[in-house]
Amino acid sequence: MGNGRRMFMNSEKTELKLICMEDVETKEVEWLWYPYIPYGKITVIEGDPGEGKTTLVLKLAALLSRGEPLPCDDDIPYDPINIIYQTAEDGIDDTIKPRLEKAGADCSKIRIIDESEKELTMNDERLEQAIAETKARLIILDPIQAYVGASVDMHRANEIRPVMKRLGLMAEKHHCAVILIGHMNKASGVKSTYRGLGSIDIQATARSVLLVARIKEKPNIRVMAQDKSSLAPPGDAIGFEMTEDQGMVCIGVYDITVDELLIGKGGRGKKKLEIATDFITEYFGSKNEIASKEIELEAARRNIKRNTLLSAKKKLNIRSGRGMDEAGNQYWTWIKEE
Repeated sequence: MGNGRRMFMNSEKTELKLICMEDVETKEVEWLWYPYIPYGKITVIEGDPGEGKTTLVLKLAALLSRGEPLPCDDDIPYDPINIIYQTAEDGIDDTIKPRLEKAGADCSKIRIIDESEKELTMNDERLEQAIAETKARLIILDPIQAYVGASVDMHRANEIRPVMKRLGLMAEKHHCAVILIGHMNKASGVKSTYRGLGSIDIQATARSVLLVARIKEKPNIRVMAQDKSSLAPPGDAIGFEMTEDQGMVCIGVYDITVDELLIGKGGRGKKKLEIATDFITEYFGSKNEIASKEIELEAARRNIKRNTLLSAKKKLNIRSGRGMDEAGNQYWTWIKEE
């Protein structure tokens, strides 16, 4: 009792600061890739070794470096972004750069922090310095295990939690998306949340968790499915085909659950895409142009997710355009080619 009192008396005093919710300015979440990767937050991409996690992330980095639409996203152009990509598993010159070039990346937009003198960790001040200097909007650490730091046991919540919290605060401060790539453990028959290596606090801190795995019956097919989505309704799973000449190619929305994907089942393939395609065809009827907001709202009312809708739009060769209302305000439209 006496020792406890002394410990309390000798502890450092922290000034109480209260924040009134009335004074907090609300703001909307901004997205690098809706609803999979938010800006200013941590996203975890996990899967078994060799399933395509790094290949997917390099594909995304290549598209982002050129300002091109991401898989199953709209065809509206946006500005290219700067990216920081750190890897501890593959050679930069003989593996990473060739794969980026094959994916068509603008390598001038991608930077790597030199670790030749000192290995990088999540708490390393060089990480924040690099963001400030390059104005990077995306940081990729591949894999998580290599960047927690030698003194941190990632299986202990009390050790990994402050590391993840600091990384999250840095992402929020610079409005930068952070992707952590992680391997899964070999446990079977358990929820995917508990198959990530390390403490569950890693997944708990992340606002989005994505799983990448292959379809057993179709070894050249990889699927990305969203296992956790804290800031938006979960997105549909997306399928990719591994090709010799083009690398990883998006084949559209894939109707499969996370649990099915974990055990290698094939799911229902493109059934959701067919439903969305039929909906668009029916909704357009004899029209050639429809306001984007109008058709997206109707699709949501019918429980068709945005990514599925956009995949169907692409399949039907419908392009985006601009319309103008009576007040002279511009808005996005969908235009059906003749």
